[in-house]
Amino acid sequence: MKWFVILWAGPVLLLTSWYGLSYYDMSFGFFMLTRQTHDLVFQIYGNVLGIPPETIPPLVARAIAFDSLVVFAIIAFRKRREIAAWWRNRQLAKSVSLPSDESLSRAP
Repeated sequence: MKWFVILWAGPVLLLTSWYGLSYYDMSFGFFMLTRQTHDLVFQIYGNVLGIPPETIPPLVARAIAFDSLVVFAIIAFRKRREIAAWWRNRQLAKSVSLPSDESLSRAP
């Protein structure tokens, strides 16, 4: 399960890091992180897909969000017993009665 999460999070982290750094042109001397490369990459993808380049980042963001939901659903399914036990313990802890306001000290 750990490798599943690593293999999902690695590319997502790499892509979002590249996108953020290249969007704001924080190149640190690397050509891949320049705004020119950013625009060129999306221009190429736009030409390949036949859509305007500015529509690609929202599509990628939605894809990452959907993939994240799927990954977290798989993790939740595999850990459903632990989650159910945690939820039951939490509900029991809420039901424990606290001392009433009448028994508390009225001292300032």
